[in-house]
Amino acid sequence: MAAYQAFCVTLVMPSVAARAWQACQRGVALAGWMVWLATFVFANMAGIGFASTNIADVTMVRASRSTPAVTAAQGALADAMRSRDAECKGGVGRYCREREASVVDRRQALDAAMRQVEQTADPQTTAATKLVSWVTAGAISPNENDFGMLRLALLCLLPQLAGVLLMVGRGSK
Repeated sequence: MAAYQAFCVTLVMPSVAARAWQACQRGVALAGWMVWLATFVFANMAGIGFASTNIADVTMVRASRSTPAVTAAQGALADAMRSRDAECKGGVGRYCREREASVVDRRQALDAAMRQVEQTADPQTTAATKLVSWVTAGAISPNENDFGMLRLALLCLLPQLAGVLLMVGRGSK
């Protein structure tokens, strides 16, 4: 409820403060802008929390999906572990160590396959980095984190600026 009220104040207060300034009520206008700034910060904090939680949830679901490469790596690891367990029952020897090394190799292959899936979990930022690099012929090469932060900032800031746009629109009449 408090976030909703902050959003409403953030929407209305610029027009109210501007009108007070035009009416030569400087103290009231400055107080209005201070209230707007406080609610603007509060509303953006709420927006950042909401947007980042939703982006993280979607990315996590995408990153946890199983691809054919992950399934194949999981199967190879399971086979290697069964072979190791069968070989090492009688004690540790040369063949047991070889099987253990095979398990380590298969585990690394599975980790690599899972990292590949995680890297493609946020296709929007991946595509945006590629597009900017292509358009600028490599002169600008942002990373995916840069676009992730830009997206988060825009998702939070743009809705909050509606009150400022309303104030400017009212002033042009």
